Amino acid sequence: MERSAPSRTDRSEPHDESTGMNTLLIGIDAGDLSVFDDLDESEEIPTIHRLCSEGASAPLESQIPPWTPSAWPSMYTGANPGKHGAFGFVGYDGYDWHVTSSDDVNEHTVWSLLDRHGYSSVVVNAPITHPPEEFDGALLPGFIGPENPDCHPDGLLEEVREAIGDYRVYPSYSRDDSALPDSEKMTEYRNLIRMRGAAFRYLAEEYDPDFGFVQFQKTDTVFHEFFGDEEKVRSVYETTDDEIAAILERFDPDHVFVASDHGMGEYDGYEFRVNEFLKDRGYVETTASGKGMPSWTPMRRKLREGEESETWEPSLGERAAAAVADRFGITARNVGAALERVGLAETVKKFAPDGVARTANEQVDFENSQAYVRARTELGVRINLEGRDPEGVVSADDYERLREELIRELETVETPEGEPVFETVAPREQYFHGEYADDAVDVVTIPAEFDHAISEQLRGEYFAPAEPWNHKLNGVFAAAGDGVDEDEPLERAHLFDVAPTILASFDVPYSDRMDGSVIPVVDSAGSTSYPAYDESDTNRTEAGEEVTERLADLGYMN
Repeated sequence: MERSAPSRTDRSEPHDESTGMNTLLIGIDAGDLSVFDDLDESEEIPTIHRLCSEGASAPLESQIPPWTPSAWPSMYTGANPGKHGAFGFVGYDGYDWHVTSSDDVNEHTVWSLLDRHGYSSVVVNAPITHPPEEFDGALLPGFIGPENPDCHPDGLLEEVREAIGDYRVYPSYSRDDSALPDSEKMTEYRNLIRMRGAAFRYLAEEYDPDFGFVQFQKTDTVFHEFFGDEEKVRSVYETTDDEIAAILERFDPDHVFVASDHGMGEYDGYEFRVNEFLKDRGYVETTASGKGMPSWTPMRRKLREGEESETWEPSLGERAAAAVADRFGITARNVGAALERVGLAETVKKFAPDGVARTANEQVDFENSQAYVRARTELGVRINLEGRDPEGVVSADDYERLREELIRELETVETPEGEPVFETVAPREQYFHGEYADDAVDVVTIPAEFDHAISEQLRGEYFAPAEPWNHKLNGVFAAAGDGVDEDEPLERAHLFDVAPTILASFDVPYSDRMDGSVIPVVDSAGSTSYPAYDESDTNRTEAGEEVTERLADLGYMN
């Protein structure tokens, strides 16, 4: 269901008829100045390089956690997750979970605020925008919505496909398809990037928007799927730069902003399995009869086959098989080790029922644990609090004592070489505030220099090699164009500053609920109070038949 737009009586008077695009936001997922520096400025990314070098540019500090489904909503609402409510790839309903959607984002978007002032927008591929809200303009949702998302206005997806040819959100292959050569996968990457550019240009021509926002996701995915392979990264960025150049040549906005949700870099450290650590210290209880750790992975097959589902429940057969496996001490870990020794692990993996493996694996018993990690991308530990969590075992009187104890324990964790795993272990209040802060982790755990990663998995040992490339805290911000003060020296900016800056480029005051301020490349119009976000305007809808195994394209969840 689409959200209701504010009535015209709630909006400012419309501005004069459009004379061209005033402001363009180019979203480069995982864009990073160090990555840009490694690319050939004259051949591979001449447009991106020009925007950064001739305009004003600086590192853009991301939020905690610096991951796509939480950071992009923070960017386009200007608010921290404690205010807007989207914390990760999945949202939690007690101990159950659902795939995060725009129904989890409970703050005004920058395009809805512009709409109140009579400005129109075209938004293409922005993450966590499905189901779409109504406003003056057009919106094609991106990751992590369904493959054939509802769009605004109705029928927009069919219109775009008729105009430009094929348009898809996800690759035409599943990430674990080893039969497809890398060359064909990269062809698909480039196709998806070109689709974003072509769709944006078509919609901007049709709607003549005052504000445009186009996001490119494969600049992130290429690092996760291909471990930062230099040739593949160059190919992705070269194609992205071509699309950006074509957009700028056609529309020549007065203000051009480039922003990323986080950075990207090499990880030289370890994956630290926090739940193993907590289990050994008596905080985590385990079971082999649950649903497995929160993930969208078990939903893929059902959704691919056309069944509407937001979450997953193991079948009776999967539960029974898991119970037998538990009785005889059979786990995915010990079976996997044996199969590895005889060279059959990959063969068996193709035929093993996923649900049996998930339910048979040792997993956190959420209801009976005092504290646990739910998902690695949350970057923190959750306390099972009485009165807040359905089966909470930690009393309110014991909460602060336990939290301080957990912080002290985690601060002492060291790598095998004796280096600290975490640079910060802190109460959540240090990073989250707002109506939804209680949905955040209770203890925030930030790896040292983001050279380590945390894991929620129970695998027997505390440490394993980290994924070679992953998210860094500092992304990139750049500003260029006739309406931008390109001589303004910038040392750094924050993710929360992007939305106030976009509004300022229209001489529109930003919301006093935003956590950022205007980056001084444009003049601020100050802040003001807007009508409270009306949660009743949104209703969670089924992700539908299209949130398929293509979601594995990003590979963030185990």
